[in-house]
Amino acid sequence: QVQVVESGGGLVQPGGSLTLSCAASGSIFSMDSMGWYRQAPGKQRDLVAQIFSRGTTNYLDSVKGRFTISRDGAKNTVNLQMNSLKPEDTAVYYCVADASTASGSAYRRYWGQGTQVTVSS
Repeated sequence: QVQVVESGGGLVQPGGSLTLSCAASGSIFSMDSMGWYRQAPGKQRDLVAQIFSRGTTNYLDSVKGRFTISRDGAKNTVNLQMNSLKPEDTAVYYCVADASTASGSAYRRYWGQGTQVTVSS
């Protein structure tokens, strides 16, 4: 199967920066999009940023201009550079990878276990 592992969460002051990293591994035949979701306590899980295999990206409106997603297609890794962080960015961040495990098989979304990001003074 496919394993997705995040790293890089932590505590940062408002206005600070943090980079999240994610690596997908296992029986990957082909990868479509990779991205990041986040979920704060008591709130729905939102798609924060997504990047497709040809480089197209999309972002949650509230993070546009502050967050940047990047990807290494050869290594099946994705990073999320987060700048000008705000307290409302506090959440558990989950990495996702849309992968197929064999020729002709459908893509399936695989989730990481999540990493906590806390923005507080």
